Amino acid sequence: MQTDNLSKQVAFIKEIDKLKYIQRRTKLFNSERHENDAEHSWHLAMMTIVLAEHSDKPIDVLKVIKMVLIHDIVEIDAGDIFLYDTQNNHSNTEQELIAAKRIFGLLPKEQADEFIAIWLEFEEGLTNEAKFAKSMDRFEPLLQNTSNNGGTWKEYNVPFQKVYDKKKAIKEGSTAIWNYAENLINESVDKGILKK
Repeated sequence: MQTDNLSKQVAFIKEIDKLKYIQRRTKLFNSERHENDAEHSWHLAMMTIVLAEHSDKPIDVLKVIKMVLIHDIVEIDAGDIFLYDTQNNHSNTEQELIAAKRIFGLLPKEQADEFIAIWLEFEEGLTNEAKFAKSMDRFEPLLQNTSNNGGTWKEYNVPFQKVYDKKKAIKEGSTAIWNYAENLINESVDKGILKK
C-alpha cells in the first residue's frame, strides 16, 4: 500500500511539472518575460505567508497556501483563460472540474479527494480562506501590470472600469490590501497607463 501510494504521488508530481509550461499573459515584474503558472502559484504562496496579517477574518494560512498552489493545476488540461478575455468567459469551471478529477485523480484517493475539495472551495470563493486566496490571485497581476507601465492592460487595451470591476474582488479578503490596490489603479490612470 505504501509503495502503491508513493508511485501514485510520484506520477502526480511528474504530471504537475507541465504547469511550468503554461504561459500567462502577465509578465514578471519590470520584465518582458511572461510568467508561467508555476511561478504565479509560488508567488501567491509567498504573498499569502507575507500578507496573511491583512486578512479581514481569521484564516488557516496553510489551507490558503494549498489553495493558491493547486488552484491553477487544472490549466494543464483546461488552459489559461485571460482575465480580461473578450471572447471566452473566465469561469470555465466545467472543463476545469474534469481536469481536476483527472489530474488530482492520479493521487491516492484520500489525497485526491482533499485536493479536489480544496480546489472547489477556492472556485466557490465563499470561505474566509478562499476569499483571501482570491485576493492574492487578483493582487499579484495588478502589481505586475503597474510595474510594467500598464503591462497587459495597455497591450490588450483594457479599460479602467474592467480592471476596477475585476480587481475589487480583493476587498472580499482584505480591506487593507484593496485600499492599496485601489490607490495603485487610480495612480495608473493618473500616469496614463490605464485609460478611464
